Amino acid sequence: MTATPAPPEAPPKPTWDPRDPVRPLLRPTIRIRLTLLYGGMFLIAGILLLSIIYLLTAQALQVSVGDLPFRIETGRVQPTTSWCQLPETGTGEQFNQAVASCLQHQREMALDDLLRRSLFALLGLSVIAFAFGYAMAGRVLSPLGKITRTARQVAGSDLSRRIELDGPDDELKELADTFDEMLDRLERAFSAQQRFVANASHELRTPLAINRTLLEVHLSDPGVPAELQQLGKTLLATNERSEQLVEGLLLLARSENQIVERKPVDLAEVATRAVDQVRAEADAKDIEIRGECAPAVVQGNGVLLERIALNLVQNGVRYNVPEGGWVEVTTEIQHGQAVLVVSNTGPVVPAYEIDNLFEPFRRLRQERTGSDKGVGLGLSIARSVARAHGGRIIAEPRDGGGLVMRVTFPV
Repeated sequence: MTATPAPPEAPPKPTWDPRDPVRPLLRPTIRIRLTLLYGGMFLIAGILLLSIIYLLTAQALQVSVGDLPFRIETGRVQPTTSWCQLPETGTGEQFNQAVASCLQHQREMALDDLLRRSLFALLGLSVIAFAFGYAMAGRVLSPLGKITRTARQVAGSDLSRRIELDGPDDELKELADTFDEMLDRLERAFSAQQRFVANASHELRTPLAINRTLLEVHLSDPGVPAELQQLGKTLLATNERSEQLVEGLLLLARSENQIVERKPVDLAEVATRAVDQVRAEADAKDIEIRGECAPAVVQGNGVLLERIALNLVQNGVRYNVPEGGWVEVTTEIQHGQAVLVVSNTGPVVPAYEIDNLFEPFRRLRQERTGSDKGVGLGLSIARSVARAHGGRIIAEPRDGGGLVMRVTFPV
């Protein structure tokens, strides 16, 4: 009877992730490159400094006949400098001390000259070393500049940009590759969001438009009882409010991103159009609309900028005093920025409630919740559109009641 062979053992599981790229043991990391760079620079600077000091020392120690502080002529010692004084007569010991003093003074002069030249050499090498180090550091860290520029362009809503960094496989390239992968995921997410907004725009508008059409056809029938007429008008108003809500939500979703295609837009023209659209509502409420609009051209989307002005003017008209109210609209160039200011009379607004006004569906008090005053998205849309254009909107309580809305855009 033959023995059954043992089943083969499974190979051991690898301790490394096979998805990770295989890297060499000695990667040219940025730390190694900087270490070699600055270590080599220090070594070269040290060699140059030692060489210069050696040459200066050799020059200082080189003595010729003309450099001696004294000379011997016909058996007599004759000083050649004013600082070397030798006795004309005396013992040998006195003469030796005088000669030693002269030589010591000459040595001190040579050391002082060597120190002075060495300091000048050190200063020159320091300037060269700092300039060379600055240039090399900029070259080594240039990938960081490329990453920063790409991130700034991505912040401008250009998600198609990629770093695609070339060079050694070091930490900077790994950072750039990781950043590119993150941009890929972000681009896919934003594309999915845009598709969702487009689909939602169609799917939500269509049934509301059908409901509005059916209600209008029903109300156009003269034989409909008065009760059904009133019910139809109520449903039509509710449907209209739902349409406004959908339009506001879609516009808010679209305006969260930066504006890619920009054209010159005059804020004065935008404000004038907004005032014309609200004029009838203001006249019905006996509210005066005034102001002076000076030319203020910005780069942006005219439709979205008009929505900012329209929302602010509508808010100023709808949330005003019952009688004798006014809304003031001005545009101008101020401190290198285009400014749109909408001021209005109205109820007193506490300063601590200002931030709540810009939140979606948030209103100040109960009197701001009427169905005839919008859906609570006007200021949220205005702030979102302003941010998309690189601007900002600031609300301030006005003395005596009302608000001052100031929108600034870069020119």
